[in-house]
Amino acid sequence: MPEMRHIYCGEVTLRVALEGTGPLVIMVHGFPESWYSWRHQIAPIAAAGYQVAAIDVRGYGGSDKPEPVEAYTMEKIVGDLVGLKAALSPGATAILIGHDWGAPIVWNSAFTHPDLFHAVAGLSVPFTGAPARPFTEIFREKFTAKNLFFYQEYFQEPGKAEAELEPQLRRALTLFLCSIGGEAPDGAWPVKSADALLLDGLKLPEKLPPWLTEADLDFYTAEFTASGLRGPLNRYRNHEADFAWLSPLQGRKLEQPALYIGGTRDPASTLFGQITDPVAMMRHFAPNVEGHMLKGCGHWTQQERPDDVTRLLLDWLARLNANPTLPSSRT
Repeated sequence: MPEMRHIYCGEVTLRVALEGTGPLVIMVHGFPESWYSWRHQIAPIAAAGYQVAAIDVRGYGGSDKPEPVEAYTMEKIVGDLVGLKAALSPGATAILIGHDWGAPIVWNSAFTHPDLFHAVAGLSVPFTGAPARPFTEIFREKFTAKNLFFYQEYFQEPGKAEAELEPQLRRALTLFLCSIGGEAPDGAWPVKSADALLLDGLKLPEKLPPWLTEADLDFYTAEFTASGLRGPLNRYRNHEADFAWLSPLQGRKLEQPALYIGGTRDPASTLFGQITDPVAMMRHFAPNVEGHMLKGCGHWTQQERPDDVTRLLLDWLARLNANPTLPSSRT
């Protein structure tokens, strides 16, 4: 187990899993996850000569959980990473790695603070530059206006998803995790009307996938039983605020060396069908990106394919250390 510390980051205190010494690598999880989602990567990357800091994002686990929706804007969570870097590596820049919501968090941290974060890796969700529209407009046009359910629309009303999910956390987590993993059958995430509940139509698997154990579910269930879901879901309720913060940066590129790892069975890798080639798309916004698509991998990238992801990260970090200006054409 890594050392667990609580570190004040300027506005909130984050629980951080720390291991190793050397250049700082900050790992950021997504929903519904925790620092534990990086359990397979922490020790190998620390052993390669890095100080690994895998956080609980604000609202999760052992980190502070402010109540207001507006406490979970991208700007504030990026600020948490800025504060954590200042606390752990005041004299040097850091490397960022994120998955799911953690990917936009690290992309935008590097994008807005290139002086603090000299390289960045994102899993599952590609970088799309400064937004031209709030994401709420996009998913309402593509889904809600057509009377189709979209989970992020469902999450918009404070208390609604919490009321469905919190009384049945273990079942909800199992359904959510298993329905968009790489081994889930086609149709496991069903098409349904906009007024459906999140868990409607989802089916428990006969057995858990190989990457998810009962002990893993015990951990996640205990974490969310203690923390509740309001903080995690508040992240989804800030698309307009995020747009207002980032849209003035349209035209700017993310110039640092970047790594993208996606899965061919991950709907987030194609932004829910909006793009066909996430790596090619990213090169318009992050010219120094290299990309890897893991065949058959679903949404939970570093948990489903721990060996592949760890190998790709270690290889990238080694080349980054040898040559900070990685080539942009590697795929």
